[in-house]
Amino acid sequence: MSATSDNMQNPVDQFEQPPYENQEKVPVPGTEADLTPKADHGETSYKGSGKLTGRKAVITGGDSGIGRAVAIAFAREGADVLISYLNEHEDAKETAKYVEEAGRKAVLVPGDISSEEHCKSIINTAVQELGGLDILVNNAAYQMSHDSLQELTAEELDRTFRTNIYAMFYLCQAAEPHLKPGSTVINTSSVNAYKPSPILLAYAATKGAIQNFTASLGQLWAEKGIRVNCVAPGPIWTPLIPSTMPEEKVKEFGQSVPLKRAGQPVELSAVYVLLASQDSSFMTSSTVQVTGGTPTI
Repeated sequence: MSATSDNMQNPVDQFEQPPYENQEKVPVPGTEADLTPKADHGETSYKGSGKLTGRKAVITGGDSGIGRAVAIAFAREGADVLISYLNEHEDAKETAKYVEEAGRKAVLVPGDISSEEHCKSIINTAVQELGGLDILVNNAAYQMSHDSLQELTAEELDRTFRTNIYAMFYLCQAAEPHLKPGSTVINTSSVNAYKPSPILLAYAATKGAIQNFTASLGQLWAEKGIRVNCVAPGPIWTPLIPSTMPEEKVKEFGQSVPLKRAGQPVELSAVYVLLASQDSSFMTSSTVQVTGGTPTI
């Protein structure tokens, strides 16, 4: 008897490396409309099974890329979602549409998470508009690539750390009084925490910091019953890529990993759902690596 039936799709063929030759450089932070080809966030493929029924989630950078995929998955698993984003209003509205089509509440909060006051406002809005907070996904990030250390200004270094790691501290601190036992925090790290790219010096440094922040906070909050984990993606096709990387790097994006392609945002959805749900009840201070096969040890 054959191991696969004729009507079963071979999962190896589900995703292929698309050509990126036609992708042009776009302004930071980039939008989904800028992507050629378009990314897959699970708009048609992700099917929920009630793993997060009645939960309330905040997702930073929830307008596009990984954040959009997570928002779609969480909503289809039964969660209401606050989408925090910088200023990509059309992308945020599109993500909210998918959340609402799943029958869940979507709240949009634009603004700069490098501001402590704005981070406090995000949490307060979630508590007021969603009726509580059970899941915090710290996903938003800033990066720029440089071939020389001399190109990296003090202002850019400050912005990178404030967006990627300070905001995580601000949001967790503001959320703590509202998180009950069984709540979860999920931070987005990167393969750069293990194998830092020389052209992403500041970004890679923050991702290393996120790994340690996650491991420390998970231990600190264990007695509260609040679990803290993170996901370390490899190359994922999002608006951040063509807006912050050299065009020649974009054209070959993802080809250096063992699977020989970039990942799609939807390929991370199930991992975030796992860490947000009770399926991961014995996981804290952990990192789940989704790197396309790049070894991290």
